[in-house]
Amino acid sequence: MPIRNVLVVDDSKTELMYLSDMLKRAGYAVATAESGDDALRRLEQLKPDLILMDVVMPGQNGFQLTRGILRDPRYADLPIIMCTSKNQETDRVWGLRQGARDYITKPVDQAELIGKIKALG
Repeated sequence: MPIRNVLVVDDSKTELMYLSDMLKRAGYAVATAESGDDALRRLEQLKPDLILMDVVMPGQNGFQLTRGILRDPRYADLPIIMCTSKNQETDRVWGLRQGARDYITKPVDQAELIGKIKALG
């Protein structure tokens, strides 16, 4: 199934705008969420094809949110790419163990991100 609709979850408005603009220029429809609770609400409304998930957020962090989303049978097959400033190998491994399909570190390289999205689609 090709990926067309992306939900970007990040508590930074600047990062949301940067990633949204990057994805829109590449032809994706983009929705945003600024927190875990906001992401869960948007998820129910939209059923995106992909979630681009920050890790460091107030409340639920991206690892917890990824695990919770993927445990829900409605979203168990939804691909999630962690998109974070946490660049340690242990963070990457932990993100993938939570169910993320891929992991990318900030600052995000557009070609790398689009390549990872296409590989999932």
